[in-house]
Amino acid sequence: MSITLPKISKQIRIEDIREVLEKNFISIAPVWVPAQMSWMNNVYKTFHDYEKFMIVMHLMIQTFDFYSKNFVKLNYEEYFDQNGVEIKQLNVMELSKALNIPKETTRRKINELEKSGTIKRINRKFIIDRNTWPSIKPVETIKRMSRFLSIFSKLVFNQGLISKPISTENIMKTSKEYFSHVWKLYYEMQMPMLLAYKKIFGDLEGFHVHGICISNHALNSRNSNNGEMSKEFYLEKYFFGAKKDSPGINAMSISDITGIPRATVIRKLNKLIKGKFLTMDDKKHYSAAGFHQKKILNVQKNTFDNLAKFTARIYNLSLMKDN
Repeated sequence: MSITLPKISKQIRIEDIREVLEKNFISIAPVWVPAQMSWMNNVYKTFHDYEKFMIVMHLMIQTFDFYSKNFVKLNYEEYFDQNGVEIKQLNVMELSKALNIPKETTRRKINELEKSGTIKRINRKFIIDRNTWPSIKPVETIKRMSRFLSIFSKLVFNQGLISKPISTENIMKTSKEYFSHVWKLYYEMQMPMLLAYKKIFGDLEGFHVHGICISNHALNSRNSNNGEMSKEFYLEKYFFGAKKDSPGINAMSISDITGIPRATVIRKLNKLIKGKFLTMDDKKHYSAAGFHQKKILNVQKNTFDNLAKFTARIYNLSLMKDN
């Protein structure tokens, strides 16, 4: 029986995807930014603690990497049929350094994860018990990710890089069939973003609150035809300019969207205003300020670099399956 091998000449290159992302930034931002903030909402709601999620995420990347190196591929059902996932032995110093969390904070977070039963020591093994946090199933994240990649595939098709757009259903099917591999790639795309924004904002609560303001601007920009606009003018008009064509968002809405308590949101908003990340109008609506624009856009550039890698790999995987 003959097998069909993937054609190297037909592969989608990361460089080409990155070019399409940059060329179509104005049409991509209103889809990408809200999708990322929806993921951040899930990150917070899982443990109500970003650093705990990052610790578990880092440990899962290591496990997924182990699977990949040993040619183990688990589909969505196989992965979630297991109540527990074995992880490598916990090393406080390694986690502290990798995640930029103080050593004692890292130790305390690990102890709290153990007390809640999320991390268990069984004989000489360490297990992540998924029964203690059922929201870990990324049902909505897979849908949003697949929807974004499908929408973006139309732009890739328009550039002649693929023969036809890839459907949301096709990408969802591929993501579930190769789940352990795809989720390794997804976490590897997201982790650098979390670390970079944490460095800029000082904590992920601040980034999350600021990100909702940015997401609000991105959604508002959908209401106008911006097709002929330059990226620079688009960013000035909707995101970082002193006079935006975009209303701000209030503290109650930010709290409702993120799940972060209103008192915490207000405290973070005040800090972000003091740090010149946000401005507030006379109606107490919050908007992004331009003072840190360069630093924020540098992280966005690196995030798009990683998004290009992720997108190219998922497209190649989906197209290889079709062949």
